[in-house]
Amino acid sequence: MESPPTTRYRLVIFDFDGTLADSLPWFRASFDDMVARFNLTPVPAEELEGLRGMSAREIMARLNVSMLQLPAIVSDMRKRKLAAASEISLFKDIPAMLGDLQACGIKIAIVSSDSEASVRQVLGSATRLITSFDCGAAMFGKHWKFRRVARRLGVKPADTICIGDEIRDIEAAKAAEMDSGAVTWGYALPSALQAAGPTHMFNSIEEMTERLVTTK
Repeated sequence: MESPPTTRYRLVIFDFDGTLADSLPWFRASFDDMVARFNLTPVPAEELEGLRGMSAREIMARLNVSMLQLPAIVSDMRKRKLAAASEISLFKDIPAMLGDLQACGIKIAIVSSDSEASVRQVLGSATRLITSFDCGAAMFGKHWKFRRVARRLGVKPADTICIGDEIRDIEAAKAAEMDSGAVTWGYALPSALQAAGPTHMFNSIEEMTERLVTTK
């Protein structure tokens, strides 16, 4: 029996929303209600696309979100996301990609601001392909979870890549001293992601699969 190829990374940590799950339409549909519910500064429809070029802190400033409000907003969105989980699906070819990584001996983790219950519901049968979950991350606390997951799985930061669709995912990977991957099909604009300096940019799921399973 042939052994799996020796790959560049032993652990891939994925963000979930916008990276594995096509949840941007749900977020857009929920955005105005969130703004009204927490008495935030409204954003005209013609300015919404511009938010995709901003960092999380810039978006908070634009909406006039205080750090004191943030936990309540995140908690509320998690609850509503769980209630809507049946309406959200994985991007096409994500289960196949996860299966390819697993077949190469790569450990797969999900670190998300979302709840684990919501993530598992959307994953469905693909849940079996995930080695570890560490969900409920604080808006700016993902790097602690990145480190904890790698330590739990016995993988060095140098052998780990963190892949997401937001600027804060890249920043968290750098803080954890891990490589970062940015996907262009999620929340943030590709130009904004590129400016943040990720280790890799992925323009398609097929490209990401090929590059992650390429041998050293």
